[in-house]
Amino acid sequence: MIKDQDFLKAKAAHCLDVAKKIGATNASVTIGHSISETVNFRNNNLDESNRSDGLAFSIDTYIGKKKSSISSSNLLDQNLNTLIEKCYETTKITPEDEFNSLPDQNLLADSLKNLNIYDDTHIENHKKIDYLKELESTASEDKKIVNTESSFTEKKSNFILANSDGFCSGYKTSSFTASCVAVAKDEKSMERDYEYSSKRYLDDIKDPKSLGKIASHQTIRKLSPKKIGSEKLSVVFDKRIAKGMLSAFASAISSSAIARGTSFLKDQLNEKIFSNSINIIDKPDIIKGLGSKNFDSEGVKSDTLNLVKEGILKSYLVDSYNGRKLNLKSNGRSGGTTNLYFENGNQSYDELLKMNSRCIYITETIGHGSNLVTGDYSVGATGFLVENGQFKYPINEITIAGNFKNMFKKIFLANDLDFEYSTNSPTMMIEGMTVAGK
Repeated sequence: MIKDQDFLKAKAAHCLDVAKKIGATNASVTIGHSISETVNFRNNNLDESNRSDGLAFSIDTYIGKKKSSISSSNLLDQNLNTLIEKCYETTKITPEDEFNSLPDQNLLADSLKNLNIYDDTHIENHKKIDYLKELESTASEDKKIVNTESSFTEKKSNFILANSDGFCSGYKTSSFTASCVAVAKDEKSMERDYEYSSKRYLDDIKDPKSLGKIASHQTIRKLSPKKIGSEKLSVVFDKRIAKGMLSAFASAISSSAIARGTSFLKDQLNEKIFSNSINIIDKPDIIKGLGSKNFDSEGVKSDTLNLVKEGILKSYLVDSYNGRKLNLKSNGRSGGTTNLYFENGNQSYDELLKMNSRCIYITETIGHGSNLVTGDYSVGATGFLVENGQFKYPINEITIAGNFKNMFKKIFLANDLDFEYSTNSPTMMIEGMTVAGK
């Protein structure tokens, strides 16, 4: 059972008292506890079962504009006292930084919404095993499937964030995640693909048969891929790949990257960077959302941000420290985005596929080919050739490339948005990308 709020609050209060008594002008402490249980299957047999139980403590101590941090997994008072003293002594010899301080008090969260992000349900290991047996049995029904790996993880966590300005709050979270990786083989190739489901509530994850069928289908359809030549083509990104574009965008608008001048989107606030049809929202209060939260890692209230409106960049992701460098107020994004998504486009999935007589549909990218300083993008990929809206055959060993500055302005979105992850996108098409093949 995870530690309750009273236990965590008492530990946080103790840490702040010690820091104050030894001379820290300010301090901020996080105390957390998490329990994770995982069962792994391989080829219809139990492979591994494990449980982790983790306690975490971290504190920032300030002496004026000097700051240092320390962390540990030992919450015994004697250990905490020793670590806080070490942190304080380190702070003394740390150079001053004019931007160091706790977040503005008027920005701190003063109340918590009920976001339904904690499910008290516990699923016993034997039921996890039953789920995975059914999942793998379904996934391996077709003889082309020669290998399966699956897992089921239940995680519960609780934390308290407190600082010397009087802020003290936290909440519980839960997640249930089931996944399946399948390997298929025919006379020409061996391919792999996957499917997974992750939700806050146990009852919301995909049933094992559905998950197994999807993993099997997505793997088998990739068999016997062909190669294509190099050309300029429109590229359609499957939803689970399209969300990676949003992740790159989020990294490029983080206030740390902007303050360092290491983003291709620096100096682009209130400039048009997408087409008129594109809207991007970060919404922290989606009920049961995987990224939902009331406040960020500093305690600053997280409100909905319209990051891009009709193609215009309206906001960066701002934390307190880098916000002061940029003369901007924190908008509750220390630690990154919450539930980030593209709003739906204007055409259906089928209409998007038919916008070009010939395009490629990407189901997997290989490598990390995003240069956020220049905006250059280049990754290996596999997928399908699409002609007149119909999938013709699988393709592999291609590279797709472009530059985000141009790519962003050529994005078209379908209207099939689902909130399966903390970052979500409808099916996406980008016109005129460079495709390098054989």
